[in-house]
Amino acid sequence: MDTKDFRDSSSGSVRRAPEGYYYFVPNVLPPSLELTWETVGLLSDADRALSELSGAGRLLPNPHLLIWPYVRREAILSSRIEDTQAGMDDLLYFEADPGAVPEVPDVREVHNYVQALNLGLERLRDLPLSTRLVREIHARLMQDVRGGHATPGEFRRTPNWIGAPGCTLNEATFVPPPPHEMMEALTDWERYLHAPVKEPPLIQCSLMHYQFEAIHPFLDGNGRVGRLLITFF
Repeated sequence: MDTKDFRDSSSGSVRRAPEGYYYFVPNVLPPSLELTWETVGLLSDADRALSELSGAGRLLPNPHLLIWPYVRREAILSSRIEDTQAGMDDLLYFEADPGAVPEVPDVREVHNYVQALNLGLERLRDLPLSTRLVREIHARLMQDVRGGHATPGEFRRTPNWIGAPGCTLNEATFVPPPPHEMMEALTDWERYLHAPVKEPPLIQCSLMHYQFEAIHPFLDGNGRVGRLLITFF
């Protein structure tokens, strides 16, 4: 990891591991924020749009008629970021007959995303947004798909990194905290979720999502779990 890319970062610090590679540790939330009027205006627009959506939902006799296709569309778009190729037709065919061998293998990943989203929404009735919920969601997301060997439902015990295929820790674009610092960062992340905050909810949501991705606690599936967390929040 090139330390020059993080020299002016106010969101965390770069440290050197005993093995010689460098890694990034995000600062504890919340950061010191100075919002411009432009950002405040965008935040106001977003809040107003969410309020209109919430009001429209209360007028519908069965809002789940709209939620059902939204969940699947979100699963397809989110999984596409991970280079899956399944579309809505593939997903609907697979849901009609889950026991059949899918023509598009990636469809199982999209299906798992739908199942993980539904599981999370169900579990939130009894369980707060937490590292425990995150592990449960990850286990469902990674069941019987590529990356399923990467300890589904368990936080990593080894370093991981982001970079070009085949790159090493030293060549990586980004290296998140190693396991011992990762667990401390996750504890701080969870504490932020449940502490009294002054930030508007959408700001808190964005900080929560950023921090999770910076910690990168799983060997695989971090991006999908992070995007699910936005919905759960």
